[in-house]
Amino acid sequence: MDIFEEKGVKPMLIKDMLEPFNSPDYIYELKLDGIRCVAYLDETSTDLRNKRNDRLLPKFPELSNINANVKGKCILDGELIVIKKGVPDFFEIQRRSLMSDYFKIKLASTQYPASFVAYDILYLNNKQITDLPLLERKKLLEEIVNEDVKLAVSRYIPEHGIELFNLAKKQNLEGVIAKIKDSKYYFDKRTKEWIKFKFLADKDFVVCGYILKEKGFVSLILGQYRGNELLYKGHVTMGVRSDFVNEYNCNKMNHSPFRLTPSGNEDAVWLEPTLVCVVQYMPNEKGMLRQPVFKGIRDDKNPLDCVED
Repeated sequence: MDIFEEKGVKPMLIKDMLEPFNSPDYIYELKLDGIRCVAYLDETSTDLRNKRNDRLLPKFPELSNINANVKGKCILDGELIVIKKGVPDFFEIQRRSLMSDYFKIKLASTQYPASFVAYDILYLNNKQITDLPLLERKKLLEEIVNEDVKLAVSRYIPEHGIELFNLAKKQNLEGVIAKIKDSKYYFDKRTKEWIKFKFLADKDFVVCGYILKEKGFVSLILGQYRGNELLYKGHVTMGVRSDFVNEYNCNKMNHSPFRLTPSGNEDAVWLEPTLVCVVQYMPNEKGMLRQPVFKGIRDDKNPLDCVED
């Protein structure tokens, strides 16, 4: 099977960790706050896919010609980002990914154009190269890409993960990825060879309903799956306005999607569990959502993949 022609790559996954470390066995690069993206590039075309293998160019048409910036037929793994006020803005990239109106997309692509930042190469000139050590793949990536504002290569440093983490924190960036220098690339697998350091934890939840609050806000009711059962996981209010329901075309239900309706939710408006949201929070030993903040909706994840730890 030729993975370029198949266009079904499921990218390697990253394990979460909150405490940074230094190690001569690792390289470290910035974690950019965007959408994970696989780029299929050749002489004549660009094809961008998210983790669910959905095509992204209809939402990000300004990137339709980035194939002109590479010197061969390749598959790149990286992050689709939108820069706002000097840093990647997750809300803007997610807002665009959910747009369907052509004219709104064109306006957004002019006002806040997207960029693709590549941090790995999986395929080059008709050959899959995922078994090569990471640093060899990094070298090939640097050689094949001609960088500009639309296509860039992620920089990295050896050994000094703590220092890069502290620098990223000062710049209000999301965090740092630590990768073992000789690691191979494993499709759709989460291993300790790639580790994410973050200042705040975040999790993906299914949006199960909402409760109207004061001053135009709503409190989203969150759930995660254990097997086939949807479990109640709490609420998030900060950052969620009442126009949320109309913006994302939520379908209402006349009953709770949970087996048992959680207490305190008697006045809830229940929704079909089809939307996934990202919630950022301060971790604690009890596993509760402390100071939760709604970060955005993501359409690159199946609700059934939102499972409890």
